[in-house]
Amino acid sequence: MTERTCAACDCVLDAETVKVEIGGRTVEVCCADCAEKLREAHAAAKAPRKE
Repeated sequence: MTERTCAACDCVLDAETVKVEIGGRTVEVCCADCAEKLREAHAAAKAPRKE
């Protein structure tokens, strides 16, 4: 069986996970803090760059 890991911090996931939709895909993270970090990183990546 393949070990599942958190999409934000790569720690091993247990039975309790938080599902987050990022870019039209649902990913699993280990906690609410990682979910928020992943949402913030996605928002920053989509933001227009200032030149």
